[in-house]
Amino acid sequence: MKFTEEHEWLRVDGDLIVVGITEHAAEQLGDVVFVELPEPETQVAKGDEVSVIESVKAASDILAPLDGEIVEVNGAIVDNPGLVNEDPLGEAWFFKMKIDDMSALDDYMTEDEYKDFIG
Repeated sequence: MKFTEEHEWLRVDGDLIVVGITEHAAEQLGDVVFVELPEPETQVAKGDEVSVIESVKAASDILAPLDGEIVEVNGAIVDNPGLVNEDPLGEAWFFKMKIDDMSALDDYMTEDEYKDFIG
């Protein structure tokens, strides 16, 4: 897995990248009450706002970590936003992307680097 400074995790799954938020981010948000996901087949550029997550404390945007196409979204977290708090690194993934350049993942932190980052 790779990690972004925006507290997203990225996992390679075949030729796709699975994107979610970290446990740290889920804890900081508190109880998640609403998730809005992008439409499949949406072309995105790195840094585009693609999802919205709302908790009892705050609302946050989830940014596209890479250029590519959203190919699948996780409807389970729309139906049950609490999954984001329960299993942020597993069942509560947000979307899957097809990207042109897998080497772009090299720009992101390893798990150890992310742990140092959040201190």
